[in-house]
Amino acid sequence: MPPTTDHVQVLYTAHTHTTGGRDGRGQSDDSRLDVQLGSPGTSRPGTNPEQLFAVGWSACFIGAMGLAAHAIGVRLPAEAAVDASVDLNKGADGYFLSAKLRVSLPGLPRDTAYELIKRAHETCPYSKMTRGNINVGLELV
Repeated sequence: MPPTTDHVQVLYTAHTHTTGGRDGRGQSDDSRLDVQLGSPGTSRPGTNPEQLFAVGWSACFIGAMGLAAHAIGVRLPAEAAVDASVDLNKGADGYFLSAKLRVSLPGLPRDTAYELIKRAHETCPYSKMTRGNINVGLELV
Protein backbone atom coordinates (compact mmCIF):
# COMPACT_ATOMS: atom_id res chain seq x y z
CA MET A 1 0.00 0.00 0.00
CA PRO A 2 1.50 3.39 -0.95
CA PRO A 3 2.19 5.92 1.78
CA THR A 4 -0.50 8.46 2.45
CA THR A 5 -0.09 11.81 0.76
CA ASP A 6 -1.02 13.89 3.81
CA HIS A 7 1.83 16.27 4.63
CA VAL A 8 4.06 14.94 1.84
CA GLN A 9 6.66 17.29 0.41
CA VAL A 10 7.68 16.39 -3.13
CA LEU A 11 11.46 16.86 -3.24
CA TYR A 12 12.02 16.07 -6.90
CA THR A 13 10.12 14.72 -9.88
CA ALA A 14 11.89 13.02 -12.77
CA HIS A 15 10.25 13.44 -16.16
CA THR A 16 11.25 11.15 -19.01
CA HIS A 17 10.01 10.26 -22.47
CA THR A 18 10.69 6.79 -23.86
CA THR A 19 9.96 5.45 -27.32
CA GLY A 20 10.52 2.03 -28.85
CA GLY A 21 10.41 0.01 -25.63
CA ARG A 22 13.45 -2.16 -24.95
CA ASP A 23 14.97 -1.28 -28.31
CA GLY A 24 14.23 2.42 -28.22
CA ARG A 25 15.48 5.59 -26.60
CA GLY A 26 14.86 7.25 -23.24
CA GLN A 27 15.36 10.94 -22.54
CA SER A 28 14.79 13.25 -19.61
CA ASP A 29 13.05 16.58 -20.08
CA ASP A 30 16.17 18.44 -18.90
CA SER A 31 18.40 16.60 -21.43
CA ARG A 32 20.70 15.29 -18.67
CA LEU A 33 19.75 11.73 -19.56
CA ASP A 34 19.65 10.48 -23.13
CA VAL A 35 20.11 6.74 -23.49
CA GLN A 36 19.81 4.28 -26.28
CA LEU A 37 18.04 1.13 -25.15
CA GLY A 38 18.82 -2.40 -26.26
CA SER A 39 17.35 -5.72 -25.22
CA PRO A 40 19.58 -7.92 -23.06
CA GLY A 41 21.29 -10.71 -24.92
CA THR A 42 21.19 -8.98 -28.31
CA SER A 43 23.99 -7.36 -30.23
CA ARG A 44 22.04 -4.10 -30.39
CA PRO A 45 23.92 -1.32 -28.59
CA GLY A 46 22.35 0.36 -25.60
CA THR A 47 21.50 -0.22 -22.00
CA ASN A 48 18.41 -1.97 -20.68
CA PRO A 49 15.86 -1.32 -17.93
CA GLU A 50 17.49 -3.84 -15.58
CA GLN A 51 20.85 -2.02 -15.80
CA LEU A 52 19.20 1.35 -15.25
CA PHE A 53 17.32 0.00 -12.22
CA ALA A 54 20.51 -1.53 -10.79
CA VAL A 55 22.43 1.76 -11.10
CA GLY A 56 19.58 3.79 -9.64
CA TRP A 57 19.07 1.45 -6.70
CA SER A 58 22.78 1.17 -5.87
CA ALA A 59 23.25 4.95 -5.97
CA CYS A 60 20.20 5.48 -3.75
CA PHE A 61 21.39 2.75 -1.37
CA ILE A 62 24.77 4.44 -0.92
CA GLY A 63 22.95 7.67 -0.11
CA ALA A 64 20.81 5.85 2.46
CA MET A 65 23.94 4.34 4.03
CA GLY A 66 25.37 7.86 4.29
CA LEU A 67 22.30 9.02 6.19
CA ALA A 68 22.48 5.93 8.41
CA ALA A 69 26.18 6.55 9.10
CA HIS A 70 25.44 10.14 10.10
CA ALA A 71 22.61 8.98 12.39
CA ILE A 72 24.88 6.62 14.33
CA GLY A 73 27.87 8.95 14.34
CA VAL A 74 30.24 7.17 11.97
CA ARG A 75 31.77 8.26 8.71
CA LEU A 76 30.76 6.46 5.53
CA PRO A 77 33.97 5.40 3.77
CA ALA A 78 34.69 7.42 0.63
CA GLU A 79 35.24 4.08 -1.14
CA ALA A 80 31.78 2.75 -0.22
CA ALA A 81 30.40 0.85 -3.19
CA VAL A 82 27.43 -1.29 -4.16
CA ASP A 83 27.54 -3.88 -6.91
CA ALA A 84 23.92 -4.50 -7.89
CA SER A 85 22.66 -7.47 -9.86
CA VAL A 86 19.13 -7.36 -11.22
CA ASP A 87 17.87 -10.57 -12.78
CA LEU A 88 15.09 -10.68 -15.35
CA ASN A 89 13.44 -14.05 -14.78
CA LYS A 90 10.62 -15.99 -16.40
CA GLY A 91 8.48 -18.44 -14.48
CA ALA A 92 5.08 -20.06 -14.71
CA ASP A 93 3.41 -16.71 -13.94
CA GLY A 94 5.46 -14.73 -16.47
CA TYR A 95 8.37 -12.33 -16.11
CA PHE A 96 9.67 -11.07 -12.77
CA LEU A 97 12.76 -9.47 -11.24
CA SER A 98 15.10 -10.50 -8.46
CA ALA A 99 18.10 -8.62 -7.17
CA LYS A 100 21.26 -8.78 -5.09
CA LEU A 101 23.19 -5.89 -3.58
CA ARG A 102 26.83 -6.61 -2.73
CA VAL A 103 27.99 -3.82 -0.40
CA SER A 104 31.61 -2.84 0.21
CA LEU A 105 32.37 -0.63 3.22
CA PRO A 106 36.15 -0.79 3.57
CA GLY A 107 37.60 0.17 6.93
CA LEU A 108 34.41 -0.24 8.94
CA PRO A 109 34.04 -2.95 11.58
CA ARG A 110 31.72 -5.71 10.33
CA ASP A 111 29.04 -5.04 12.96
CA THR A 112 28.95 -1.35 12.02
CA ALA A 113 28.82 -2.20 8.32
CA TYR A 114 25.93 -4.61 8.88
CA GLU A 115 24.09 -1.93 10.87
CA LEU A 116 24.48 0.57 8.02
CA ILE A 117 23.24 -1.98 5.47
CA LYS A 118 20.26 -2.87 7.66
CA ARG A 119 19.31 0.78 8.21
CA ALA A 120 19.80 1.66 4.55
CA HIS A 121 17.60 -1.23 3.43
CA GLU A 122 14.87 0.03 5.79
CA THR A 123 15.01 3.62 4.49
CA CYS A 124 16.18 3.54 0.85
CA PRO A 125 13.19 4.37 -1.38
CA TYR A 126 14.18 1.66 -3.87
CA SER A 127 14.38 -0.93 -1.07
CA LYS A 128 10.98 0.19 0.19
CA MET A 129 9.54 -0.06 -3.31
CA THR A 130 10.79 -3.61 -3.80
CA ARG A 131 10.07 -4.92 -0.28
CA GLY A 132 7.67 -7.83 -0.53
CA ASN A 133 7.62 -7.58 -4.32
CA ILE A 134 10.88 -9.20 -5.42
CA ASN A 135 13.50 -11.45 -3.84
CA VAL A 136 16.42 -9.30 -2.66
CA GLY A 137 19.75 -10.53 -1.37
CA LEU A 138 22.07 -8.29 0.64
CA GLU A 139 25.72 -9.18 1.09
CA LEU A 140 28.63 -7.43 2.80
CA VAL A 141 31.80 -8.02 0.81
